[in-house]
Amino acid sequence: MPRRDFDVSRYLSVLPMFRDLGAPELARLAAASVVRRLRRGDIVFRAGQPCAGLHVTVTGQIKVFALSVSGQEKVIALAGHGVSFAEASVFTDEPYGVGAEALADTLLLTIDKQAVLAEVARHPGFALRMLAGVSRCIDTLINDVQAYALHSGLQRVIGYLLHHVGGAQPAAVTIRLPASKATIASRLSVSPEYFSRKLHELESAGLIRIDRRAIRIHDSKRLQAYEAA
Repeated sequence: MPRRDFDVSRYLSVLPMFRDLGAPELARLAAASVVRRLRRGDIVFRAGQPCAGLHVTVTGQIKVFALSVSGQEKVIALAGHGVSFAEASVFTDEPYGVGAEALADTLLLTIDKQAVLAEVARHPGFALRMLAGVSRCIDTLINDVQAYALHSGLQRVIGYLLHHVGGAQPAAVTIRLPASKATIASRLSVSPEYFSRKLHELESAGLIRIDRRAIRIHDSKRLQAYEAA
């Protein structure tokens, strides 16, 4: 989708983060934005690079990750369509502490950092929505640390599946994994082999059925009980 065919102002207007802004404000942000097409494997930014601005995944998927000294990768977040990422970096003078990479062909919108900060200074409502986004990221990281410290690998796998079922938790439901099993395993801080092994354990127990990325959960309550056992 070439930039000339993509109405950035209109796109921003339907995103919750920008809904308090009027047409003039959206036009300023649109004028300060860049739309890029990324191929799978393309790097958005690396740890140590200066923050370019606020990133929003229009289509496709981005993974945010950290690398250890030995080069081991830890997936921190996945950003699908309409999701922003690395918002906290907009508010500091520090370089990115993590990297970001396209997991699929992706259309990425980046709004210049100074333009975002200018609108934050002008509009308290927008500032609060940006702050809420940063707070959600912090909450996610805290929940991750708690899960690693207090839950077994199997509990993290089951918790991940149940999270994608949603609050209603119907008796039977099919979910689709949003990324490869290796990527999700990294997100859960388990090895790909462990993740696959535990999925097959749950399948052998009659709790789920695996069909590539589609996971059929036969009974959410039974799966939840298995997690607690």
